[in-house]
Amino acid sequence: MKSAQRDPGGLRNSFYAPNLVGKTPPGERKIGDNVQVSVRDNNVDQALRALKKKMQREGIYREMKLRRFYEKPSEKRAREHATAIRRARKLERKRAERDGTR
Repeated sequence: MKSAQRDPGGLRNSFYAPNLVGKTPPGERKIGDNVQVSVRDNNVDQALRALKKKMQREGIYREMKLRRFYEKPSEKRAREHATAIRRARKLERKRAERDGTR
């Protein structure tokens, strides 16, 4: 009986998504840095689902969508400002709902 051979790169036994984000400024965390999922019992579908879930949680899909086209710094500031306003309003709504006001 032939013994199981190991794949040197481990490509048969795991999915690997390299860091899909470009250069990041110092002190800023890289999104999607070394997301790995191992394949158990040759169940590739399950491993693929797990990889997609991890990539979703890490925010890789959102980052890829944002980086599909160049975004001017002024547009980026405006988008981030609008996001911060939405986040603050949502937090205020939740706080008001919890306190029973309105």
